[in-house]
Amino acid sequence: MFSAVLRRGFLVSRPDAHQPEDVCGYLRQTFCEPPELSEVGTLPMKRHATSRQSLKPAEDRQSTRMQLLEAAGREFAEKGFERTTAKEICERAGANTAAVNYHFGGIEGLQAAVLDEARNRLFSADAISAAVAGKADPKAKLEAVLELVAQALTGPLSSSWVLRVLGREMVAPSPAMQDTKEKVILPRARVFRKFIAELMGLPEDHPGVAYGCVSVMAPICMLIIADRSHLSRALPSLELEPKNARALARRMFRYAAAGLEAVAREARK
Repeated sequence: MFSAVLRRGFLVSRPDAHQPEDVCGYLRQTFCEPPELSEVGTLPMKRHATSRQSLKPAEDRQSTRMQLLEAAGREFAEKGFERTTAKEICERAGANTAAVNYHFGGIEGLQAAVLDEARNRLFSADAISAAVAGKADPKAKLEAVLELVAQALTGPLSSSWVLRVLGREMVAPSPAMQDTKEKVILPRARVFRKFIAELMGLPEDHPGVAYGCVSVMAPICMLIIADRSHLSRALPSLELEPKNARALARRMFRYAAAGLEAVAREARK
């Protein structure tokens, strides 16, 4: 009796092959975790008998996933999402060409995961919550958050793909960023607006609060988007280095606090 032996792109029949008992499991295993071909290009005939044993350990799958995230982050930072292919990402990660689909469901899913990873590495919600924990004064909270931001913007992340990917998305948002705006950015923006209103002593819908939000965010956005080599040439005394993070945070806080106070005073007249 002839049995079907799966090869890449077509089927061949061999009279000496054993028919797998679980055809669905055999096909699922073959497509999800493509095995290496033998010298003649056929699949190992005993693959179906040890399907559970041949699956990669969870830690190996997680390692591959992180390698894909890193490779995709670098590719997106260098060329942008539109000019990057899944094949290029897999080659850079040293992974199987089917790995992007297997781990992320496609390059769009991978891009969304890269954006999430970039935001969390820069300053996650948990990191911000920890920074302001135990602080009741709004000014103390603002200073703590700005110190967290300054540490991130002057540390190793400043030369990684993280800032370049986020900078690209801020200037020319992709479809993935549009979805993120609705689910993440806008809810956080509402929290931020409420915080600035509390700091200024004004209603949330007051125009002065909107201006205050822009004043606080503008320096942060500039440091994310700006090319560091150009920035250092234009402002050589800025010294955006880790050792100067605390000083940068203090200056950003003083500038923001003074501006917010001035706008609030004017609004109350």
